Amino acid sequence: MPKQKTHSGTKKRFKVTGSGKVMKQQAGMRHNLEVKRARRKTRLNQDQVVAPQDAKVIKKLLGK
Repeated sequence: MPKQKTHSGTKKRFKVTGSGKVMKQQAGMRHNLEVKRARRKTRLNQDQVVAPQDAKVIKKLLGK
């Protein structure tokens, strides 16, 4: 049986930590940045943990 290929779009968007959590980039940092306050941009620029229900699917796409 052939090997399972890693999903290219998924590996660009998510990363798995050493403890096994799946991290993603917080939404809202792509445009209209001049309108947003510095404190809000700092918060939005941090990585976020993915929900456990979604993490299961993402790990399968990543081949982990």
